[in-house]
Amino acid sequence: MKTTFFLTIEEVIVIHDKMIEIGGGTSGLRDIEMLQAAIERPKATFAGAFLYKNTLEMGSALLQSLVKNHPFIDGNKRTAFFSTLRFFEKNNIRLNLKNKEIVYLMIKTDTDSLSVAEIASWFSKRLHKK
Repeated sequence: MKTTFFLTIEEVIVIHDKMIEIGGGTSGLRDIEMLQAAIERPKATFAGAFLYKNTLEMGSALLQSLVKNHPFIDGNKRTAFFSTLRFFEKNNIRLNLKNKEIVYLMIKTDTDSLSVAEIASWFSKRLHKK
């Protein structure tokens, strides 16, 4: 079984700060526990096995949690998306994405509560073909 590389709180905070610097908004944490919960969710296990069966599902759980938990004062969707991209990058997953598709995914995740499986399916259709 291959090793999965997860994000740290520090990495997500750096991504958040960069998103605020680039796109504007108010910097800062709203709830450290909600941030911790979002970052830990992809690592969840039961009886010694990961609850999420693959890296796409793990990344999707991260994205969904960062969007829904609103751990930052501002920039949660931007932080969620770019943190998820970083998670995929660390695990050698590359995606082909268009800006309109990204906006659609983030709004649907926030307003329509897309499931982890639905988000993972969305990502799987956009995997970079070598």
